[in-house]
Amino acid sequence: MAGHSDPRVPKADECVVRNLLDRRAEAHGDRVFVTFNDGRADWTYRNLRDRVVETANGLAALGVKQGDHVVVWLPNGELILQTLLAVNYLGATFVPLNVAYKGRLLEHAIDLSDAEVMVAHAQLVPLLADIGTARLRRIVVAGEELPAPVGRLELHPESVLRSGNLVSPPLDRLIEPWDIQCILYTSGTTGASKAVMCPYAQVAATGANTYPFQTEEDRGVIYMPLFHIGGFSFVAWALLRGGSLALFDQFVTGTFWRDVRRTGGTFAIIMGAPTTFLLKADRTEDEEKTPLRYAIMNPLTEEAKLLAKRVGFHPYGVFNMTETSTPLATPLDPVETNLCGVPRNGIECRIVDEHDCEVAGGAIGELIIRSDTPWTMNAGYHRNPEATAEAWRNGWFHTGDAFRRDAAGNFYFVDRIKDSIRRRGENISSAEVEFEVNGHPDVKETAAIAVTSEFAEDEVMVVVRAAEGRSVDPAALFAFLQPRMAHYMLPRFIRVVEDFPRTPTQRVQKHLLRKEGVTADTWDREKAGIVVKRERLAT
Repeated sequence: MAGHSDPRVPKADECVVRNLLDRRAEAHGDRVFVTFNDGRADWTYRNLRDRVVETANGLAALGVKQGDHVVVWLPNGELILQTLLAVNYLGATFVPLNVAYKGRLLEHAIDLSDAEVMVAHAQLVPLLADIGTARLRRIVVAGEELPAPVGRLELHPESVLRSGNLVSPPLDRLIEPWDIQCILYTSGTTGASKAVMCPYAQVAATGANTYPFQTEEDRGVIYMPLFHIGGFSFVAWALLRGGSLALFDQFVTGTFWRDVRRTGGTFAIIMGAPTTFLLKADRTEDEEKTPLRYAIMNPLTEEAKLLAKRVGFHPYGVFNMTETSTPLATPLDPVETNLCGVPRNGIECRIVDEHDCEVAGGAIGELIIRSDTPWTMNAGYHRNPEATAEAWRNGWFHTGDAFRRDAAGNFYFVDRIKDSIRRRGENISSAEVEFEVNGHPDVKETAAIAVTSEFAEDEVMVVVRAAEGRSVDPAALFAFLQPRMAHYMLPRFIRVVEDFPRTPTQRVQKHLLRKEGVTADTWDREKAGIVVKRERLAT
């Protein structure tokens, strides 16, 4: 189909990366698209298009075709930015992996990707030796030095992407708004992580509705990883509005305001723990003279409002998920705390009970959502029709989050209904944590739960029951888990119990464990002097 007549659906020129990038490069090619906090040279829109087209041709020479899935396993930086857009320029689907993945979680994600080609950081490639990669065939390795061979996989240096060919590669057909732009992994709750299929129209709607106050004169600060929708949404916004980005490799409290000032960033997302860290840090000249004017702050706590007042920017709040496109948002400078706002135009939201019947005003229930614009929410979970049907039952997308609504129609987040854990911006599957813990020979059964930290975010706690005739040493269990799990999934708290509270059907009652929280007999890795840090990858 070459076009469509439904006025509600965004046209390809309004959401497809290839169309947007070509148009921006032609209309204002000398405008800066991205500046980097590590001092690398800025890219203009013309620079960006040249890099993207060249990389797209390099990928095509490796066999990537329109409709293919390409796995990208890279930290924030030049290569992931040009690669994600090059994949889309070919009409292929960008499938990013969290750089902390390893072991079973990594194997599951790669298998689910259906990809034959991967672009990966050199330090990550050896992790592929320990897992099954049946379909994966070719790896483009960042840099020019290749690591040791990994099984039957073909390893290619990054230079294969520098084709020198700046002619746009041909397409089999036009890229449409309902084509899948990216597949993003989200936390599983009762099973493995799911792969969310995000159409171009959804990603564009996310960019537009997450940053409604910003114009082409603004510059978005990205320190969140580009393998998350939080980071990816900035890129979508910039291409839509013709704005610019400041790309950071990570959030660092001590240099944040310096880097914001130096790169000219005017808006950012400041969530959870970074709010606390910045508020506790000493005030500096860089903070006093910051160009930052707006920040999404989730949750909108009193602490968040204090930081906004101290620095002098306008806070606002949104609610979003990988599967949606920012259905709820507040005005600038909201008075109330913990507010998620009201539904944006074209979005309907209801709060319902377990039978999808709407609850009374003020009562707590599950938030469900639908859009009157086709393709502006997820297209389901890749290779998981059961999960897709469960999430989309009765024609509404079920968020799995508990909300309440006041008499004025404002929505407030209450808690997560699902057994997921959110720590430092990462959604963690309790099932995946439990799988790894249960792999220890001394452990019979595990329940992974979230407990609140001193930073008003979740910490991971595992409650374990020892196998018959054995005992569990929490420190030894942690040492067992450390090489097997992503750093953000590693439990801070380990508690050993004789048995779990259970339902009559023998299900573990996690809500009772959460209520008990950190007990006197709970082992705390931080009190034990164990420091867990994200592994830094060379840039």
